[in-house]
Amino acid sequence: MTDNSAIHTPVMLERCIELLAPALGRPGAVIVDATLGMGGHAEALLERFPGLTLVGLDRDTDALAIAGERLAAHRNRVHLVHTVYDEIAGALEGLGISEVQGILFDLGVSSLQLDRTERGFSYSQDAPLDMRMDATSELTAERVLAEYSEAELRRIFREYGEERLAPRYAQRIVRARETAPLTSSAQLVRIITEATPAAIQRKGHPAKRVFQALRIEVNQELAVLERAIPAAVARLAVGGRIVVLAYQSLEDRLVKRYLASLSSSSTPAGLPVELPEHAAQLRLLVRGAELASEEERAANPRSIPVRLRAAERVRSAA
Repeated sequence: MTDNSAIHTPVMLERCIELLAPALGRPGAVIVDATLGMGGHAEALLERFPGLTLVGLDRDTDALAIAGERLAAHRNRVHLVHTVYDEIAGALEGLGISEVQGILFDLGVSSLQLDRTERGFSYSQDAPLDMRMDATSELTAERVLAEYSEAELRRIFREYGEERLAPRYAQRIVRARETAPLTSSAQLVRIITEATPAAIQRKGHPAKRVFQALRIEVNQELAVLERAIPAAVARLAVGGRIVVLAYQSLEDRLVKRYLASLSSSSTPAGLPVELPEHAAQLRLLVRGAELASEEERAANPRSIPVRLRAAERVRSAA
């Protein structure tokens, strides 16, 4: 059996447990780990709460297999579902679960995907231009680079990578593919590097934002997240809690906006009293976005960009 705990360190594990704990100690509590990955957070939660049932979702079949092995000791309390996390409602309906007490999202690319070179997520190692979180899906980074117009490439680099040199990179990619197809990450890195002024290269790897943008496009991460957070909150019982770990500003901004919208009254301005049906549905549990501690950031570099947000449901939507 592979020691998966040795290759995966869950980010902000103790803080996640601390925030979720008040909702998970009650009999029959259910938590959804919407981004199961290799099961690090899930394993800790199952160990801390002996009566807890866990529903683990992931689009990555490799991750589900590893997590299933890791959580085998708790198999009677675990349901694993191969799905994208915006399908949370369907997954719960399939299990006959109407509401849950906890929801955890650990967004972005997983340790498993980063560490397996052949998945093509890393700009630091040569690999096929794949970047699919779900190997059964059709769209790959290679197809995006081969089939998207220069305008479309420019748009995704700008919107999903927040890349100022998006026009230059899109132009160079289209020019390069006219000579030969782009099939490897090394080819793409070379094109981007050659198109980047030396002064900018000194500020960090020039391909970082382009690779992020391609990954988001291939997996439709922002569109999925925009559907997933409301779907998750809709299944949260009163007193239930949601914790979200985001690793880039686009994701964090989306999460922040939605949680904030439900944590304040929607009573029309000018009314002398708050209408019960317009009262806040959520209570924010942290001020702003929390960062990993300095100790964790030093020990686990993947925790450096994380932004944690959390909320508790205080009123049903009905």
